[in-house]
Amino acid sequence: MTTPTNSTWNNQEPDPKAFLATAGRGKKVVAFLKDQTIFAQGDAAATVFHIRAGRVRHTVVSGFGKEVTLEILSEGEFLGYCGLAGQPLRTGSATAITDCRLLEIDNEEMMVELSRRGAFSGQFAAYLLARNIRIHEELVDQLFEPSEMRVARVLLLLADFGKDGKSKTVISNINQEALAHMAGTTPMRVRFFMNKFCKSGFLSHSRSGLQIHTSLLNVILHELPRLGPSGKAQSKS
Repeated sequence: MTTPTNSTWNNQEPDPKAFLATAGRGKKVVAFLKDQTIFAQGDAAATVFHIRAGRVRHTVVSGFGKEVTLEILSEGEFLGYCGLAGQPLRTGSATAITDCRLLEIDNEEMMVELSRRGAFSGQFAAYLLARNIRIHEELVDQLFEPSEMRVARVLLLLADFGKDGKSKTVISNINQEALAHMAGTTPMRVRFFMNKFCKSGFLSHSRSGLQIHTSLLNVILHELPRLGPSGKAQSKS
């Protein structure tokens, strides 16, 4: 028995990306402006979104009113698919960080495509697994990590570090209040950490925006000692 080649599989089934390439039955392209709400926690979970362009912040609010940023999503990622598992209401909120273009897909149409197309179903399952790992890391940060690491992680997320080698070295200058909101801390603490990161060479400013250096990963991975008040690395005890 011979093993099918890639071309054989492609002849049997369309490219899994084809479903997301065009609007059509149960699918439409929608646009959102920067800071506009895409959906809110508690809304009906009747559709799935696929990001064509732009960046989206996914948040959840606890029963005590504390908002947590779960993830920052960009082109090629999905959001709002809890309805596929039978959840009638949105379990979180999504807000456009930049102007966005999304493909909005009815749950029924998405389920039909997942059942008919094995390649698309496998691709979607792989995405869900990777996303769950990422959200787990975010929740651990919010619950257990100091605010310094949370700020560093949000900056790395904005620079797309760890997303299929698509890391950006420069991000547009971000409002410190918005960054504080994402990291679950105060603007004063954000300014303090940003100054420390710059003094340590983790960040720098340029005309095009904020330069993110790969050394910022050391704050997350504990490869360097924690920064002292002066911005210099402290020796480990």
